[in-house]
Amino acid sequence: MADTKYIFVVGGVMSGVGKGVASSSIGKILQMNGLGVSAIKIDPYVNVDAGTMNPTEHGEVFVMDDGTECDQDMGNYERFLDRDFDARNYMTTGSIYLDVIQKERNLEYKGKFVSVVPYIPLEVIGRIERASKKDHADVVITEIGGTVGEYENILFLEAVRMLKFKHPENVLLVLVSYLPTQGSEGELKTKPTQHAVRSLHSAGIHPDVIIARADVALDKKRKEKIAFHCSIDGKSVISAPNVESIYEVPINFEKERLGDVLMEKLNIRTRKKKKDGEWRAFVRNIRRSTKEVRIGIVGKYFATGDFVLTDSYISVIESIKHAAYKEKRKPIIEWLDAEEFDKKNKGYRTSLKKLEKLDGIIVPGGFGSRGIEGKIQAVKYCREHNIPYLGLCYGMQMMVVEFARNVAKIKEAHTTEINAKTPNPVIDVLPEQKELLSKKNYGGTMRLGAYPARLQKGTIAGDAYGKPRISERHRHRYEVNPKYIKRIERAGLIFSGASPDRRLMEIAELPREKHPFFVGSQFHPEFKSRPLNPHPLFRELVKAGIKRREGTGTKKK
Repeated sequence: MADTKYIFVVGGVMSGVGKGVASSSIGKILQMNGLGVSAIKIDPYVNVDAGTMNPTEHGEVFVMDDGTECDQDMGNYERFLDRDFDARNYMTTGSIYLDVIQKERNLEYKGKFVSVVPYIPLEVIGRIERASKKDHADVVITEIGGTVGEYENILFLEAVRMLKFKHPENVLLVLVSYLPTQGSEGELKTKPTQHAVRSLHSAGIHPDVIIARADVALDKKRKEKIAFHCSIDGKSVISAPNVESIYEVPINFEKERLGDVLMEKLNIRTRKKKKDGEWRAFVRNIRRSTKEVRIGIVGKYFATGDFVLTDSYISVIESIKHAAYKEKRKPIIEWLDAEEFDKKNKGYRTSLKKLEKLDGIIVPGGFGSRGIEGKIQAVKYCREHNIPYLGLCYGMQMMVVEFARNVAKIKEAHTTEINAKTPNPVIDVLPEQKELLSKKNYGGTMRLGAYPARLQKGTIAGDAYGKPRISERHRHRYEVNPKYIKRIERAGLIFSGASPDRRLMEIAELPREKHPFFVGSQFHPEFKSRPLNPHPLFRELVKAGIKRREGTGTKKK
């Protein structure tokens, strides 16, 4: 404990203020200064993990190597810090209470009266310290979900108070607060942030740094006002205006000398040369990329009232950006509702023609029957019109169903997830999983986390990865039915990636001479893409899209 520093990040005024990006950016700055950094997310949900949450309400469910289903902020931490985390870096109210209750049942408290305080905060502190030890961290950044003043996160703030009381020299609290604008001149208002600080006072803690989110940069007067009313020094008020890309945030923070402020307050001295060249070069690529590449995402988790909820596919979006910026292209993402392409829709043919204007199409993961026939029609159109296509998990399964129906001529081919009575279940639950399902052990039937796969040489996937063996993250229950693999392969679809025993099909593709890029993965490659190291499958999709856009790839058969 004595050698490790702890930074807690909380949010004020409103939800969605950018705590996750701020935490990731703080971590990146400290990492560029030569420090070992770990990151933790605390969610104030009673859910034990994020696996059962609806993406339209909560956003994407991110999956780590060990199979932990967690909040999308863990994805930001992994992308910014370019490292993998596991279950010890994520906790919820539900998981904490579950562990405390289990310990009480196991007599680990030796018959003591187990009260909410201090035992719940102590469990939080214990988890943070275990994650620190596991990650060999110089600094641990912990983001506390929710907004200060809410009832749900008060016990996490109590954990901060207890830890800071015991080790004041090693603990720092950062408040990310929102400054609204008022009037035609857009005057920034500081009063809500002052109230957020007073809410922290009611929990017995005071912020050491305030990151002020706003539409524009803070002027000197507003900084002085926040510093005076919130009782912190002026250099600890950090301006955080809106930016075009989240990857610019660490650069903006450095302009405000946030790294110096944090290290000074935590008494951290490092003689290592700052390593920020690659990140700055990546951000320059973002700013300088003017030529476009247009990628369409065909999904169903878009509609929420009159809005499009892009958070449902945040890792997919970021993976497209990583690949596009690597090729010095500006990514333009178009949202396509799968139900538009369903034959039940009278205008489905006109809708399908929209795909012609795009450079590439992605059908991402998902569950359930809504929009499935529309997805299958979109896959068919991409196959027949040589539009670069990448299917992710469910998107690969739809690719196999479409190919089985229309090329392999397997009548009524389907997935048993949608049609349990289909005569040709080309996508099905494996026999041992069916046994678990019959016992209502639904969690046991999910393939979650990292699994190995072997790739065929000379295939699109094999060349993209450049190595014979890979490890990728999964989140699904259904598989390509082994009974149909040979029949589908004889019709021309290649299963270029499979489990080491060739029982589970991991990647499907058409050969290059048949299609410029028609690839599906049973896993979720978007969970492994990083800004400085784009995922091979996304990069190959973007490359194929650029060729199509420039007329060097085949547009139509």
